[in-house]
Amino acid sequence: MSESQPSDDSAYHTAQAQLRSVGAMLGFDQGLIEILAHPKRELTVNFPVRMDDGTTRVFTGYRVQHNDARGPAKGGIRYSLAASIDEVRALAMWMTWKCAVVNLPYGGAKGGVVVDPRALSDGELERLTRRYASEIDIVIGPMHDIPAPDMGTDARVMAWIMDTYSMHHDFSIPGVVTGKPIEIGGSQGRFEATGRGVLFIAQEACKDQGIHLRGASVAIQGFGNVGGVAAKLLSDAGANVVAISDANGGIYNANGLHMDELDKRRLPGGRFGDLTGIAHEAITNQALLELPVDILIPAAIEGQITARNAGNIKAQMVIEAANGPTTDDGDKILAERGVYLVPDILANAGGVIVSYFEWVQDLQSFFWEESEVNERLRRIVVRSFDEVTAVSRQRDLRLREAAYVVALQRVGDAIKLRGIYP
Repeated sequence: MSESQPSDDSAYHTAQAQLRSVGAMLGFDQGLIEILAHPKRELTVNFPVRMDDGTTRVFTGYRVQHNDARGPAKGGIRYSLAASIDEVRALAMWMTWKCAVVNLPYGGAKGGVVVDPRALSDGELERLTRRYASEIDIVIGPMHDIPAPDMGTDARVMAWIMDTYSMHHDFSIPGVVTGKPIEIGGSQGRFEATGRGVLFIAQEACKDQGIHLRGASVAIQGFGNVGGVAAKLLSDAGANVVAISDANGGIYNANGLHMDELDKRRLPGGRFGDLTGIAHEAITNQALLELPVDILIPAAIEGQITARNAGNIKAQMVIEAANGPTTDDGDKILAERGVYLVPDILANAGGVIVSYFEWVQDLQSFFWEESEVNERLRRIVVRSFDEVTAVSRQRDLRLREAAYVVALQRVGDAIKLRGIYP
């Protein structure tokens, strides 16, 4: 299969199908759709890393910049054995729409390395990160492309990338990445930002649908930085979190789970530790998706709700905290069944919003209090939700299509205004 023809079940196929459907709805000419359907720049690197035992292994990494018509490219870096060029292309495209729908002056990018970071020692992880950063140095920069953490990476990895890039340029450049430790230019509130954004979205969506968040049953697939934080914040807001999962499976208690206890036992990477003393029953990740709950929050990886299981989803509301958790075929089934769904490009934009705040603070060398960060985040999330909801009602669209209408219109307008060079 050619690179321009992704498989029907790939994230890139889903991303392209979404683009082409809404592009046609907006009356975009075929040339503009083709510009948006292809990444502007792709970099694939194969680089050696010396392992602790003295051997050398070669790893493959990617950095894809989808579009920069509205500003520098922005997007995370994930370390995963499942990383592929098609996955990174899809994630970069979704970042373009995500930044546009919340009206940030960014385009979209994404990166990845094919590796299981849990299988590496700290020294091996640092050497891999610094070598990967050296390889993508030619395409990143505070005015060009600003990476951030994603699945399998964290603030420490961002610190190594920032330091490596700074060493290459002979002075400290904190704005080259976001999601850094606070001590070297990170922002207050950045770690919790995506999960906090999910909370704000849930609050607004429940208001819109006449659902009381307090007491509503919630199932969350994924207990990492996004799902774990969202679970805690939703629980604090009065929601009844009844199920949560990590990569190895999940736990369920119809009466609710105690988030404080679970959070204490969370291991690196979001995995559960010893759960002795917590009333629960084991549940698979797939079974979690089909629980009879008010709100379902897929917060793990893409491609979880598909044509195979979308008909079994019992939740009244789905909030996509992960990137691309619903395939195109699965989404059509949810639409036919009238399931209210808040799409990923809106639901999980809290992380990139506060990344933008971090970048602005780094460029100014002036930092904000956490309360100010959280309030600015809330205002942007609420405003963006209201804008998408208004388009949804005006055009009689689901929120996914409405969010894409807002995002594609903004990116399309930027491309038209700038023109095609030369």
